[in-house]
Amino acid sequence: MFRLFSQTRRCLQVKRALKRQEWPLRPAHLTAAAQQASFSTASVEHLSRSDSWPKDVGILALEVYFPSQYVEQVELEKYDGVEAGKYTLGLGQKQMGFCSAHEDINSLCLTVVQRLVERSRLSWDSIGRLEVGTETIIDKSKAVKTVLMQLFQDSGNTDVEGIDTTNACYGGTASLFNSADWVESSSWDGRYAVVVCGDIAVYATGNARPTGGAGAVAMLVGPGAPLVLERGVRGTHMEHVYDFYKPDLASEYPMVDGKLSIQCYFRALDQCYSIYRKKIQSQWQKVGVDKPFTLEDFQFMIFHTPFCKLVQKSVGRMMLNDFLAAPNPDTQSGLYKGLQAFRYSAQQLAGSRIGAFSYGSGLAASLFSMRVSQDAAPGSPLDKLLSSLSDLQTRLDARKQVPPEEFAEIMKQREESHHLVSHTPQGSKDDLFPGTWYLERVDDKHRRQYARRPL
Repeated sequence: MFRLFSQTRRCLQVKRALKRQEWPLRPAHLTAAAQQASFSTASVEHLSRSDSWPKDVGILALEVYFPSQYVEQVELEKYDGVEAGKYTLGLGQKQMGFCSAHEDINSLCLTVVQRLVERSRLSWDSIGRLEVGTETIIDKSKAVKTVLMQLFQDSGNTDVEGIDTTNACYGGTASLFNSADWVESSSWDGRYAVVVCGDIAVYATGNARPTGGAGAVAMLVGPGAPLVLERGVRGTHMEHVYDFYKPDLASEYPMVDGKLSIQCYFRALDQCYSIYRKKIQSQWQKVGVDKPFTLEDFQFMIFHTPFCKLVQKSVGRMMLNDFLAAPNPDTQSGLYKGLQAFRYSAQQLAGSRIGAFSYGSGLAASLFSMRVSQDAAPGSPLDKLLSSLSDLQTRLDARKQVPPEEFAEIMKQREESHHLVSHTPQGSKDDLFPGTWYLERVDDKHRRQYARRPL
């Protein structure tokens, strides 16, 4: 799930030939929580006392974490002895972030949740649900979410629902759905939900290794959001397939059928898009709008990204689906020609519909959408959300480039130390970003101890 969000810089804006259709949401009922510069306990109390059902439920704030080191894919091509361009042109990859032996899924999630709470100026007792989506399993019983509860210890807040959700890269999407549903349900107590999506994707030496990566995203979910999850229009497709799975619990490496996985990805995309179109067209018909939904009705698209070239092919595939579904397609108007890259700005995003396709091997997939708040004024929830992510490029530029030889050695260390007891990770912690949580030691009972680098 992390890669779905981490690749937003590679997402493509659909070039629309038709005049923009106006399908705005009702005016946003901005709650006190959304209006304030911070997310306070007082705001939560205001929400819980409100007589109105929670409206515009979605993502209020975002935090992203990625490792402090990376390897250049063009250098990896040389090191692996493959033809030039195999990873960079064939797969569309440029750089690959990876974790040292000091980082595991627990430390990644600890870091991103702490950053979200600190940067949003949240109180720990204002969180009533915390759910983790991950396929990077350390323990067959103890959830990552339980490790994160140490962050709540000083606040005394132990009344936090949610647990881990797992199915390849789809777990984060399921966690987001579950948390939004909790806010909209009779179980909601007026507090916020936090969704954590994190994974460490590593592969054995071979063709799949350059498609790895690592990172985590934390999302604050509640009413009055600048990114509103559209209701009743999710398209989901699930089936039983062995395209990618991890049967060896003693290893981080998966079993992969690459060709089958790509076929499954496209099949799931076709099915999810077909279901989504039917549902949203049904909604439109109820309000007197009789028109087919096409890719033109998304202003932006986000895709789960096993590798970057697959995203380009997916956009083309959705356009092909539109073309095949159109009763009398106009092949002369240029409607299906070209896509232009988008640039970030609050005014450009305001009022947009963002489509998102999530795929998890095995398989589980969904296509859903979010509507962006119309309010893009300085200080608005949308402006604050984008401002909180404005340092991403600076943080990317601050990473350390590691030669392929060192990358391979670190991967070997991870392989050899996986599930070791009485173990202290090798290497220096100095390369970690300030404020990063890291694995300090594993004792003789497999109990993991973590520490945090000073800010």
